[in-house]
Amino acid sequence: MRASAAMEEVLVLADRLAGGDAKVLITGESGVGKDLVARYIHARSPRVHGRFVAVNCAALTETLLESELFGHAKGSFTGAYRDKTGKLELADHGTIFLDEVAEMSARMQALLLRFLENGEIQRVGADMSSTRIDARVIAATNRNLSELVASGRFREDLLYRIQVAHIYVPPLRHRPDDIRALVEHTVGRAGRNIRFSDEAWAALESYRWPGNVRELQNVVEQVVWMSGAEVIDAHHLPAAVRATSSEPVPVRERRRQLADDVYAGLVAGTFSFWNQIYEMFLSRDLTRHDLREVIRRGLVTTSGSYRALVPLFGMDGSDYKRFLNFIAAHDCRIDSGPYRRGKPDRAGQAIASAEDAARGRSKETFRGGAA
Repeated sequence: MRASAAMEEVLVLADRLAGGDAKVLITGESGVGKDLVARYIHARSPRVHGRFVAVNCAALTETLLESELFGHAKGSFTGAYRDKTGKLELADHGTIFLDEVAEMSARMQALLLRFLENGEIQRVGADMSSTRIDARVIAATNRNLSELVASGRFREDLLYRIQVAHIYVPPLRHRPDDIRALVEHTVGRAGRNIRFSDEAWAALESYRWPGNVRELQNVVEQVVWMSGAEVIDAHHLPAAVRATSSEPVPVRERRRQLADDVYAGLVAGTFSFWNQIYEMFLSRDLTRHDLREVIRRGLVTTSGSYRALVPLFGMDGSDYKRFLNFIAAHDCRIDSGPYRRGKPDRAGQAIASAEDAARGRSKETFRGGAA
């Protein structure tokens, strides 16, 4: 099955760039497959016999990222028990893929810029002279780098260096013709002999897929292994997917349905708040009213506890202040008072109980320390 016209354009450009050594910046929403495009370029390039080395810049602290990219010498810091070869050195004569490059700190941006200008690296804590590396750099981000440059959070000279060539990967909602091929590929990889009904295909093809290809693969894998059926019907699909209707829906009802879908996806773990909902909000696919409605539904469940919203929405506990700052900055915080009077549902009771237990442990620890 052929790719959609939009993806054909992406692949044609990727083929064209594969033959050279130009640095490439791949942009697009989270989950569209930017890493796959990078691997596609490497696989069709003269560097195919070299390594393809991927680094997620958002997953590492500044210190760890420097060591990961440039390597370190034994004894250069606590825990450096032996010399370590950096990812840039491993990618010599191959390709280095820098995912989420916009999350680099200002200092790491400066170090990367220096490497891009002269190809030299020096391991952390090493006294020896620099080593020259021949690695092609492909970077990717779901952020708008021009806006980050304007706000002073990303170096303009670094943007010029990594964006010699640019590939934009469109979101899945803009290329519904790719959905069948992606579903069939995911099913084939699972090794199950199943098919989808016409109603299931209609639901899959009309859903907006805010999580893009990653979300689609997750949904398909869920129904393949959990349905127990040889024919997947619409009722086997998650509520957020099957709720989508191809019939015209009044604006007010459409906004309510979107809030329901987003809330259901967050609670089910299908959506990531920071990787998908946050990006939808910044790109205006999700309005301030929508986000307030999602929070309102969460407060009903947690009986008015904002702290309990964090685990309910699948976020790490350390994200609590970041979450509060985000909704306050965008005027999305609502009064939790009215929801504290009601009783939470079972999910809310479980979260509230855990929160109370944590408070109890904290008080006991405090009393013990005071004694």
